[in-house]
Amino acid sequence: MTTARAQEEPEVVEDVFDGLATGVEVEDEGGGGADVPIVRPWDPASIRVTTNQFSLRNILDMIDEGSLELAPDFQRGKVWKAEQKSRLVESVLLQIPLPAFYFAEDSDGAFRVVDGLQRLSTLHSFVRENAQGFRLKGMEYLNENNKSFSDLPVQWQRRIYNTQLVVNVIDPTTPPDVMYDIFKRINTGGTPLNAQEIRHCMSRARSREILKSMTAMDEFNTATNGMHGHIRMNDREMALRFAAFWLLGMDAYMARPAMDLFLERATRMLDDPEALSDTRVDELCAAFRSAMLNAHLVFEEHAFRKWPNGVTGRNPINRALFESWSIALAPYDSADLRSRRTDIVSAARSRMTSDIDYLDAITASTSDRRRVEYRFQAAAEDAKAGT
Repeated sequence: MTTARAQEEPEVVEDVFDGLATGVEVEDEGGGGADVPIVRPWDPASIRVTTNQFSLRNILDMIDEGSLELAPDFQRGKVWKAEQKSRLVESVLLQIPLPAFYFAEDSDGAFRVVDGLQRLSTLHSFVRENAQGFRLKGMEYLNENNKSFSDLPVQWQRRIYNTQLVVNVIDPTTPPDVMYDIFKRINTGGTPLNAQEIRHCMSRARSREILKSMTAMDEFNTATNGMHGHIRMNDREMALRFAAFWLLGMDAYMARPAMDLFLERATRMLDDPEALSDTRVDELCAAFRSAMLNAHLVFEEHAFRKWPNGVTGRNPINRALFESWSIALAPYDSADLRSRRTDIVSAARSRMTSDIDYLDAITASTSDRRRVEYRFQAAAEDAKAGT
């Protein structure tokens, strides 16, 4: 342990979205993947994207029949205001071409929206949900305010249905890593999606349901002060990080130390019943429940947050602390931890106060293999305090 105290405590910066604090500390993953074995350049033959045109009616039918998935319970869709939604509809009525959409095709022929989710969700809500959708508001050029789809003249309805959308379809033979990189390249419009939001859009229902059930646990919400349903899906990412390290282990990360790649691999594992049986999923969820229960038992309201000596206020959740301490505490018996709680807290706070290497490991370049390894070793060591 590096015992020389830092001259100045590193500033804790809370992430903000849409003007609101998110409760999660900004993370600097840095260039931790710089020493990942080179798997690029991609083979051009493996990158298969075709361009097609679909009528909006066709697209909406595909959504209704389930052959085009809009990534259910995606929170970011709620960010659009009524005026933004209405102006999208107005653009369609004015026959202003919309930016191209991107779909990922599955091996079974079904599609998932990987770019254009908010636009398609908005149009589907307006046209097909009708009374449950929204009424036009704040339109700039057309006098159709306060109207639902069914209130529009027939010629307007027909124009909406006949609108042609340009869709780039990513072939199912495209490797997952390539597909993820394609998404990151095109993810530039509006407010760009973060890494977990991208994974959510590109994953299957099984992984989404597993992560959703993990973050819906009372123990998780107690330990994180109610993070379930986080608008940027930071709750799902934290659950996924636990799953990745619990299922794959540190050796797997060290072999290819890049957090995005590691979490993509874990997501694919959660999606595949052959790679991860239902019994193993139950074991994962039980371990996660134990980790959350134990974290709150030991650290109470400061669980997964920086809490050096002398600090009394509660900092935002730190994802590096979450992954390392949840894994460290998961195997322990609660009665054992309760008897040693004071010693564990003292060891952890002392490390957060005076161990500069540890502070670096949970603050900057958090994906660096040496820093990941150090913070996991430190949490495991401190969890044994008082034994």
